[in-house]
Formats: sequence, C-alpha cells, structure tokens
Amino acid sequence: MFSSSGLFQSLSCPERNNCNRPSCIFSHSLDLPSHHSLNIPVQHLPQTTSADVAPRTVPSKRPFHNIAQGPSSGSNGALNGPPIQRLRVGIAQKPVAVPAQSHTSTGVPIIRINPAQSQVALPVRQAMLKTLYDHFVVLYDTVLPLNPTLASEHALRQEEQVYSKSTKLTYRNAVINSIAALKRRPIPTSISHPSIGTEDDLAARAESRKKLDDLRVTRLLLKPIIMSLEAMQTWGFITEVPEGLGGDQPTAEGKIIQCERCTQPYMVKNNPTAEECQYHWGRLLTHKVNGERMRSYSCCQKPAEEGGCTRGHHVFYESKAEDLHSRHAFSFTRPPVANTETDTALDVVALDCEMIYTTGGMRVARVSVVDGLGKQVFDELVRMDDGVEIIDYNTRFSGITQEEHAQATLSLSSIRKSLDAFINHDTIVIGHALHNDLNTLRIIHHQCVDTAIIFPHRAGPPYRRSLRDLAKEHLGLTIQAGGGTSGHSSVEDSVATLDLVRWYVLNKLKPIAKT
Repeated sequence: MFSSSGLFQSLSCPERNNCNRPSCIFSHSLDLPSHHSLNIPVQHLPQTTSADVAPRTVPSKRPFHNIAQGPSSGSNGALNGPPIQRLRVGIAQKPVAVPAQSHTSTGVPIIRINPAQSQVALPVRQAMLKTLYDHFVVLYDTVLPLNPTLASEHALRQEEQVYSKSTKLTYRNAVINSIAALKRRPIPTSISHPSIGTEDDLAARAESRKKLDDLRVTRLLLKPIIMSLEAMQTWGFITEVPEGLGGDQPTAEGKIIQCERCTQPYMVKNNPTAEECQYHWGRLLTHKVNGERMRSYSCCQKPAEEGGCTRGHHVFYESKAEDLHSRHAFSFTRPPVANTETDTALDVVALDCEMIYTTGGMRVARVSVVDGLGKQVFDELVRMDDGVEIIDYNTRFSGITQEEHAQATLSLSSIRKSLDAFINHDTIVIGHALHNDLNTLRIIHHQCVDTAIIFPHRAGPPYRRSLRDLAKEHLGLTIQAGGGTSGHSSVEDSVATLDLVRWYVLNKLKPIAKT
C-alpha cells in the first residue's frame, strides 16, 4: 500500500469512533470540530387513506402503426404519443447531366448543368460543343435562313448523344469522329434532306427507311383499309357520274360568283384586276393568350377580325358534282383487260395533284403517280381546256409558275388516257384528301385508301390532319417546307402518302403484313 500524503488530516473522520480503517486518511483527533450534517428541508404531505389514492399504472410502449397510415389516435382524435417522423420513400435516382437548351448572342449553345454531375470537365464539353456547332453551321448554310436555330439545336443534341455513349477517356475522340462524319455529309438543299439531323437521327431514319422500302404494298395488304362506298360519300367523294351532258360549260366567265378568298361576290373575268381581292392566305388557328382563346391567321398572326394581309385576284372553287361535271365530264376508270398478262395497270399507286385557279374554277395543273415501291411512273403538267383561262397559278401552294406551265402540252382528256396505262377499275389508289385529286381529274374510282381517313383528326369529321403533320409525326420527314414561298411538290406528296400507308401496315396491321 502507498503511504498517505496527509491531505485530509485537517478534516475529522465522518465515522469517528466507529471507523475501522487501519490507515484512515481522515483525522481522529478530538480537538477538531465534528462533521457538519447536511440538513435538507422536507415538506410532509397530509396523510391520505388508501381509498383516496388512485391506482398506479405503468405506461406501456407506444403501439406499432404503419407509417403510411399516419400516427395513431384515440377515440377523441388526440394523439397517443409524439408524432411519428415520416420517412421519405421512393427509389433513389442517379442525377443525370442534361444540358439546358440555351444559346449565347452568337448562337453557340451553352451547356447549363451542375459540373459535379458531369464525368467530363465542363469547359472541355463546352469547347467540343462549340466545334460541333461551327461545323453544323457550315453544313446547314443553305437551310439556316429559314431555320436559324437548327444548327444550335442539333449541335447540343449531338454532343449530348456522344457524351451519353462515351467515357471520360473516350469522349474527346468520339466528338472528333462525329465532326469527321459531319464533313463527309452532302450539303442539304432542304429541311427534309437526308443530311439534316444528328447521327442518331440519321441512323434511326435509315433503319425506318429500310423497313418501309422493303415493304411492297399489295392489294391483299391494303384490303382492310379500302374505303367503303358509304365512307367515300361521307368524305366528299363523287361515286356516280352526275346527270347532264358534261363539259358543256367549261368556263364561268361573265357570271357573278362568291370569291373563295375574301367571300365577296364578283364577276368572273378573263383579265381581272390583280389587286382587287384582299385576303389571308394562311389558315385560321385557335390558341390561348393569357388564358383566353384567340383566333389568328397563320400567315401574318393577325386576329380574325382584321382585314387581309395579301392582295390578289378574285377566284372561286366549286365542290358540287353537277357544277364540276358541267366544266369537264366525269367518268369511271377503265375495266381490267380480259387477258391480265397484257394489262399494264398496277395493283397499287399513290397519286397527287397540284391545282391552279381559272375561269372554270380550280383545275388540275400537274399530276404525279408513283407505284407500290415509291418509284415515279408519271409526272405531267396539264394544259387547260379550250376557253378556260388561268387567273392565278397559286404558286405559293402549287409550286407551279407561269414559265413552267407554258411547257404543258397534254390536256385533261389526254392525261386521263395516259393514266389508263397505270390505273384500272381494280387498282388501289392511295392519296391524302384523295377526293380533291379525283374530283379535279374528273375520275370516279371505288378502290381508294385515304391517309386523311386512316389517320383521323382527334376532333373527328369533317376535320382532317395535314399531310405535312402526319409525315413529320410518323415518318420524321419535313415536307412542304417552302414556308408559303416555293409551294408543294406533287411527287414528294405522293411518295409521302405511300410511306404513311406503309408505316400504317407495319405498325397497325402487323399480322396481315406477315401473311
């Protein structure tokens, strides 16, 4: 044992005479004062009987409750215990570095993401993005005036696609390879050119194009979507030859007719005043502005109440079968030849026409036909009948100019005889809003497939979706991209309608396509 240091020798031992420690650290001297006791005042409660004392209960643990059901409560709605902390449930997701589509004043897109979410340093990605943008600008030089943000959008998407497929070590080389591929692309001449788009766009388009090209539409494949006679009548097709001589009134010159453009009555003239009609050439669209429904024209964005934005000729359009028949007679397509081996008619064709305004109403000026593989078999301009004068070439939509139409040599009757080589009574004719084309050709045909019908408008009849919207949605193609300046192409439109039917067969009629 260690010896005592005597630090407590000045203190009296608490037990004094009863201390049994052999070597007590406290003093046992009688001269030291006694140990002071600690007196704590205690409040004595009044005595109560056992009947007055409530039985003591031991609190139990809080019962388990499903967290999704919320905290437990008693019959009076009070909580039995402290509120339970709600746990955050759900699947933890890894943050993805997706760039925002913003641009600098020079048009170069900017990657706006959290740098911590990117495996590649953000300055490196931004530098690579600028290089991609510069090469897209060079490639899209001819189409950028009508689509100024196209290079920025595609450069941003291309960089994102490369980043998602590469690692930190391979990213730079992957971008360099993409730039080299851009340099090898042919210069696009239109927004629908195959060179337009990112690498993934081109690959997806090529795969879809291959599937469409490999499919040859036949009469058997299209049988389920051929229009019934009742449906044709509902959608404006003329199914029987109207009564009357036909072709006895080729022109309406001298008659008072309502103008299709400005709805004002006017006298049909051979040489009308060029600026007499003020109208909107665009469609009247409905959209919301600050929560209110507004109607404005697509050509100038002016509200429906304002006057026209364009001046031109008064024109008229006829839709009644009797009126059309009086301008040029209707007739059925020819019957099949008895010897089918010598019949040159095709099983399936796609047809489209371009129309212009004349003193005999709206007349066909160009006819294009492609076969079931999309190969052009017929494309001719149509000379007007004798006595019918052209009022407006409608170049904004028809794409036909006065210089081009001056080369037309075949009349409508000659065009009909030429079409007999490809179309007979059993040929399936494909088109978009096909009744317009058949009516202007004065053809009555009952084997029809109309893309405006198999791809219905969500509002139902009589509304139809435009061919341009359908081609963009289902084929990824941009057609009729002239913006109201260069007009349509009947060859392009006829191929687009055929491809839409192919797409429909592949995606909607798969069991039939396999048989």
